[in-house]
Amino acid sequence: MLAASPLKMKTMKTDLRTLDLNLLKALDALLDERSVTRAAERLSLTQPAVSGMLTRLRECFDDPLFTRTQRGIVPTLRALELALPVKSILTEVSALLQPKQFDPATAEMTINIAATDYALRAVIVPFMAALRQQAPGIRVAVLPVNNEQLALQFERGSVDIALITPDTAPPELHARALYAEEYVCLMRDDHPLAKQKTLTLDDFCAQDHALVSYIGGNFHGVTDAALNAIGRSRRVTLSVCSFLVLPEILRVSDLISVVPRRLALHHAGLKVFAPPLEIQGFTKTVAWHERTHRDAGHRWLRDLLFATAI
Repeated sequence: MLAASPLKMKTMKTDLRTLDLNLLKALDALLDERSVTRAAERLSLTQPAVSGMLTRLRECFDDPLFTRTQRGIVPTLRALELALPVKSILTEVSALLQPKQFDPATAEMTINIAATDYALRAVIVPFMAALRQQAPGIRVAVLPVNNEQLALQFERGSVDIALITPDTAPPELHARALYAEEYVCLMRDDHPLAKQKTLTLDDFCAQDHALVSYIGGNFHGVTDAALNAIGRSRRVTLSVCSFLVLPEILRVSDLISVVPRRLALHHAGLKVFAPPLEIQGFTKTVAWHERTHRDAGHRWLRDLLFATAI
């Protein structure tokens, strides 16, 4: 708080409420230029406007601040006392208003990403490959997605980015679609059906299937909904709660599974088929909170996520 004369403290507290940055800029210009005319030119204002601002400054500080001479204006002792604090305030405010410079090569920070195990493979793996090369000082904590707590986690800062679907994104968050995902059918490459060029609907329904249920114990998914819509069904004999274990299970069994296409990439010993029916895919979305929306580092990290998504 700017210093005030004890005798005028009550009055000056009231006046200082009207002391905005423009008045401080005017005072700084007047102290530097020692001329109302030159200060007005520097501020791109008219001379009467600056004179009016000087009147308000005198009222706020209860001091003439400047006296007129033949060579211009001369600051009072009170004005000289204010010169350094005012310039310091304006410098700090200017720094606050400038975009924060971010250098990924030297940055040191931690980012918390909420992701499913599917997103770990499809998004986090390529993201980390690029991040380690471009920003080795940035740490990443990957947390499980908790849809019920997600909004609160963002508010508290325990989550910075969430890799979710549009229907699970809290409405108060910023969100942008990362990519559209489709489903494929996966089986071991020496499966009895693997030599076929295409997978028929009859063969598909005749096989034992495995699916992923994040809540655990569910034997019905989007594939079953699509089959029911055309009057067909399949036999699901295994329900697991993680996509990551599914390829290993398929390699050692005759089970087949419908999985997101990105999960099927880069898995040796497995054969990929197009499903013999239309199965609705999903959109993977990146969500973030307003508190990190304009931060230069977080913007860079989000851009890298979008750039590396396959």
